[in-house]
Amino acid sequence: MALQMDEIRALAERVAASHHLEVVDVEFGGGGKSRALRVFVEKDAAERKRLAERAAAGEVEDLPKGVPVELLSGVTHEDCAAFATDFGTLLDVEDVVPGSEYTLEVSSPGLERKLATPEDFARFAGSLIKVKTFTPVNSNRIWTGRLTGSDGGVLKIDLAAVKQKGKAKKAAVADVIEIALANVEKANLVVEI
Repeated sequence: MALQMDEIRALAERVAASHHLEVVDVEFGGGGKSRALRVFVEKDAAERKRLAERAAAGEVEDLPKGVPVELLSGVTHEDCAAFATDFGTLLDVEDVVPGSEYTLEVSSPGLERKLATPEDFARFAGSLIKVKTFTPVNSNRIWTGRLTGSDGGVLKIDLAAVKQKGKAKKAAVADVIEIALANVEKANLVVEI
């Protein structure tokens, strides 16, 4: 039986919705007894909005200083445990992961979360990001800067927001660089604290 990642993700999204969560990413890796199914979850949009409102009203005390609420997933250990229990049971019932030896890991996407979809880039406009491209842009494949927008499948990154290093310093011919979303191999947020 082959691993069906689309089916696993669909099951994860179904369970997440019942817990007011959204699935950010699903990964499967390792070999033998070291196989791990990792699911990254965050509060859904309505719960994130409530968290932002509570933070603005001063009702939330344990938020990291200087970190915008939008960058936080709002997920607690209890959320991860409840999701893992329900999702693990469903995985066993549906038998979508071949073999019995694997570990289910559930966590938040973290402050340096992966960005993959156009919605991710729209949501985190204004944040510092690091982007690695498939093919070089201005003779460089790795760029760090402030995401100023994403329009029509093109990311706009303000390079002046961060002191450029190495090849990026030499390749930065403008303050803003445009990178086609189809050329993005990997992108993630960069923590600003």
